Amino acid sequence: MKTALVWFRTDLRVRDNRALAVASEAERLRCVYCFDPREFGSREYGGKDSFRYEKTGSHRTRFLRESVEALRISLRERGNELVVRHGRPEEVVPSLAADIDADLVCFHALPTPEERAVERAVTERLADPETDVDADVESIWGHTLYHPDDVPVPVAEIDDTFTTFRQTVERSDADVRPTVDTPTTLPPVPEEVTEAGKREGEGEDGDEIDPGTIPSFADLGVEPPTRDERRVLDFEGGEPAGLERLERYVWTRDRLREYKETRNGLLGSDYSSKLSPWLNAGCLSPRTVFETVQRYERERVENESTYWLVFELLWRDFFQFQFAKHGSQPFKRRGIRRRTIDWRNGEGDGDSGHDGGDEGSGDDGDGECEFERWKRGETGIPFVDANMRELNETGYMSNRGRQNVASVLANDLRIDWRKGAAYFETKLVDYDPASNYGNWAYVAGVGNDSRNRSFDVLWQAEHYDPDAAYVKYWLPELRDVPDEKAHEPWRLTAEERDRYGVTLGEEYPEPLARWLASND
Repeated sequence: MKTALVWFRTDLRVRDNRALAVASEAERLRCVYCFDPREFGSREYGGKDSFRYEKTGSHRTRFLRESVEALRISLRERGNELVVRHGRPEEVVPSLAADIDADLVCFHALPTPEERAVERAVTERLADPETDVDADVESIWGHTLYHPDDVPVPVAEIDDTFTTFRQTVERSDADVRPTVDTPTTLPPVPEEVTEAGKREGEGEDGDEIDPGTIPSFADLGVEPPTRDERRVLDFEGGEPAGLERLERYVWTRDRLREYKETRNGLLGSDYSSKLSPWLNAGCLSPRTVFETVQRYERERVENESTYWLVFELLWRDFFQFQFAKHGSQPFKRRGIRRRTIDWRNGEGDGDSGHDGGDEGSGDDGDGECEFERWKRGETGIPFVDANMRELNETGYMSNRGRQNVASVLANDLRIDWRKGAAYFETKLVDYDPASNYGNWAYVAGVGNDSRNRSFDVLWQAEHYDPDAAYVKYWLPELRDVPDEKAHEPWRLTAEERDRYGVTLGEEYPEPLARWLASND
C-alpha cells in the first residue's frame, strides 16, 4: 500500500485512533477534515410538522475549530499535515483521493442516520468510475467503549432498556479492547499525482496540495461566541486540552474517588468529570478514559465512584447502539415506543432532516410563546431559567439541569420534545446526536424507558440547590431574595417584593400560567 487517505470526522485525535493507525501503514499518508456546510446555519427539521432551527451554534463551532487546529498541530509534530476544506465530504474526499491516487481511504463509522448517509455518499462516489479512484475503503468503528462485535448480542437484538443492556454486558466475558498506540511519527504527505504518473502506475508526484485554512465564523455563518466569566470551564477544544482535563480531574484534583456523590452538583468545575465535549468530538476516546479509571483503581482506590464513571460510559454506548439499531425512529416524535401523546402541536409521523420527522396540525400560539420563554430562560421558574441561561451563555448545562428543563418543556408544557432537543443541538458544546436525542426522548416518555420521567422541578431545586446558590448565580435579579423563597418568588408578599426589589413581570417574569396551574 503506497498511499492512504484518512478522513477525520468525530475522531479529532491521534491517540487511540484506529483509522489513523491503519492508514499509517502506508508509505505516504494524507489526512483531511471537512467542515460540511450542511452542519451550519438554519435548516428544517423535516416533515409536514417541521420547524426551523440552527444546526450548530457558536459555542460548539468554537470548540470544533479549536479541535481541528489542535489536530493539525499534532499531525505536523509527527511529520504530516491536515488538509482542511469547507465543503461536502462526498465531494472533497473522492476528489482528494483521486489527486493523490490513493490505495486506501479510511474513516470512522458513526451510528446516526445523517452521518451514515454521508458515509454512503462518500463510499458511492469513491466507487463511481468517473471519480477516477481505485482505492479500498475501510470503515472502522471507534466511537464507543465496547466494539459492537464484542457485545454479547448483535446490535439489532440489544434490549431497549439500559439496565438489561448493562447487565448483559457486565455478566458476559466482553472486554474493552485496548487503546491503539499513539504514533510518534507518521508517513510523509503525498503530492498531487500527475496524469502521466497515474497512467504509468509510477505515482509520479506533481504539485503540492494546499492544506487550506480553517473556516472563520463568518465563513460558516455563525456568530462568534462571547466568553461569560461565570462559565464552569473554558472547554478549550482539542486532544491536548481533553487529556489535560482528564489528568486534572482524575489525578491532580483527585475527584474521581467521590464522583458518584458529587456528580449532581451545579456550581464549580470539578463536581463532575465534564469530559463530554472532548468525548463527543472524538478528542478523547472512551477507551482512553476507561484505561485511566483502571489505572486509578490500581494506584489509588477502587470504589463505587470509579465504577460509576464507567457506568456513565456504558450509558453513552447504550444510546449509540440504540441509534444503530433503530435508525431514524428515535428522531420521530412518537419515538421508538411509537407512543401517541397529546402534544399541543398535533400528531403524526413523517420524514425529517434527521431521517425521522413528524406530520401534524401546527403549534398553537401560546405554545410557541412558552417555547420562546423557555429558550430565553424567562419561564418564571428560577431553577429552569438559571439552567437555560447557563446553556445560552456558555454552551453547557449539568446533567441534572438538562433533565429538569427537558421535563418541564415536554411533560408539563407538552411542547414537542424534538423542539427542545433541536435547541440543545444548537447550543450544547458537548452535543452528540445519539446522547442528546436519546435522553430527550427518554425524558419525554417516548424513548428507552417505560416509567414516568416527569420531574418535580420544585423538589429538584430544593434538593440540589437548597441554598439557592446556583439560582442566584445565574439570576442576579433574585440575589436579595431569602434562600428559602428564591425558588418560588411568586410566593413573595407585596411587601417582600418591594423589600427585595423583585416585581414579577418586570425584574423577573411571572411564572408560566400553564405550569403554575399544575404545579403550585
